[in-house]
Amino acid sequence: MNTAVKRRGPWIWLGPLVVLALVAIFLAMRGRARTIEVETTTVQRLSPASAQSLLTATGYVVAQRRAAVASKGAGRLEQLNVEEGDRVKSGDVIARLEAKDVDASLSAARARVAQAQAEAQSARATAHQAKVNFERVRQLLDAKLVSQSDFDNAQAGDNSAAAAVNSADAAVRSAEADVKWAEVQVENTYIRAPFDGTVLTKDADVGEVVAPFASSASSKGAVVTLADMNSLEVEADVSESNIQRVQPGQPCLIVLDAFPADPYKGRVKKVVPTADRSRATVKTKVSFDTLDARVLPEMSAKVSFLPVDMSAAAVSTKTVLSVPKAAITERAGKSVVYVVRQGSAYETPVTTGEAYGGAIEISNGLEIDEVVVLYPPPQMQDRDRIKLKQ
Repeated sequence: MNTAVKRRGPWIWLGPLVVLALVAIFLAMRGRARTIEVETTTVQRLSPASAQSLLTATGYVVAQRRAAVASKGAGRLEQLNVEEGDRVKSGDVIARLEAKDVDASLSAARARVAQAQAEAQSARATAHQAKVNFERVRQLLDAKLVSQSDFDNAQAGDNSAAAAVNSADAAVRSAEADVKWAEVQVENTYIRAPFDGTVLTKDADVGEVVAPFASSASSKGAVVTLADMNSLEVEADVSESNIQRVQPGQPCLIVLDAFPADPYKGRVKKVVPTADRSRATVKTKVSFDTLDARVLPEMSAKVSFLPVDMSAAAVSTKTVLSVPKAAITERAGKSVVYVVRQGSAYETPVTTGEAYGGAIEISNGLEIDEVVVLYPPPQMQDRDRIKLKQ
C-alpha cells in the first residue's frame, strides 16, 4: 500500500498545478479582454507654413474660363473629333452636323449669283448699245436728219438700258447676299472651339440630334464642355466673421485633398462682394502661383490664409507628418502613441520633432492616415481592446 502511494505521489500535485495555471491564464486573458473607450484621430501631413495661417477655408478648384460648347443650328451630329482630355485650339472643329441640305442651298445660291452676273453682263452690253445709238441719233438730230420723236425714242431706250443695268447689279448683290447667308448656315454646322482649352466632358455622340438650348426633350444642347486649364483657381468659402482677415494679394497655401504632401503657393485674387445668406460665407477666389497637370477642375482644396506681410520666400511648401500633441504619451521614458488596428491599440514608439500649435511633427514611427488614440489613459497597455466614445 505504501509503495502504491509513493508511486502516485508526484502526480497528486500535478492536477492542482494545472488548475492554477489555467486560472492564471484565464485571469490574464480576462484582463486583456477589457475594453477602453477612447477618442481617435488620424496621422496627417502638415505644412509648417500653415501653422502661421490666420484662418483656413475649404473650397474647390474652378476653371474661370469654361464653356458648354453647343451648336448654333439644329441637326444630327455627323462627326465628333474629340474625346475627354483632348486639347484644342481656338477655332478648331470639334464636331459637325449633317449638312447636305445647307450645302445644296449654298450651291444653289452660288448658281444664282452666276446667273445674275451673266444677266448683268448682258444688261451692260445692251446699255452700251443703247448709249451708242442714242449718241448717233443725237448727232443726226443736230444735222436735222431725224425727227424729234426718233431722238426721244433713242433717249428712252438709253435710260431704260441704264435702269436695266442697275436692276441687274442689284440682282447680283441680292444673290451674293443669299450666298453669304447660305455660307453662314453651312458654317453653323461646324462646332468650333471658342478658345484654347481642354475637353472636360463629351455630352453628345454621333447620331444624336443637337439643337441650341436643347429646344426639345429628344435633342442635346451642349456637345462638349471645354475649360481653359490655365484659368484654374480655388473658390473658397470664408466665414463672414473672418472675412475682415482676407484681402486681395494676401499670400496663401493651397492643399489639394488629392495631393496633401504637395501644397501650392497662391494669392487672394478677389473677394466676391456678396455673401451666401444660407451659409453665412463669402466666396474668395485664390489664384495659383504655378500650375501643373495634376490640378483638375472640381478638386477639393483647403486654403490657409497667411499674414499679409509674409514674403513669398517665407512661404514654404514643405510638409511633415504630424499628430495632435494629445496623442503622445510616455511609457518607460519613451514617447509612444497607440495605433488602432482591428479594434485594438498597439503601443508604437515614435520620434517627435517640431511643435506647430496643437500638433507635433512625427519624424519616425508612423505612416500617413494611420488612426491613433487621443488622450490615451495611464492604464492603457499594448493590444488593449478599444471602442470609440459616443
